[in-house]
Amino acid sequence: MNRRTLLTRMAAMAAACGTGNAALAAQTGAQLAAAQSPALKLLKLMDTDKSGKVSRAEFMSFMAAEFDRLDTNHDGELDVKELEQLEIRHHEGGHGR
Repeated sequence: MNRRTLLTRMAAMAAACGTGNAALAAQTGAQLAAAQSPALKLLKLMDTDKSGKVSRAEFMSFMAAEFDRLDTNHDGELDVKELEQLEIRHHEGGHGR
């Protein structure tokens, strides 16, 4: 899988599933509606200081929160079952918005 495909899937996942952070979700809701590309949606979700760029710290913080949200059994690892739930949430969330 190339980087663009990965980022596109991450953007879709983030938009469909949310980040678990209600304040961030509320803040970026209107921005997401206006966003034109999955990459821009992803940037707006991760860019907490609103600089228009994503720092390594912002990226790692976002990914850590996503990992924790997906690790439903809290064992510090993602298994196939947990990753399959990601697909289900993505499809259900994508059709409902």
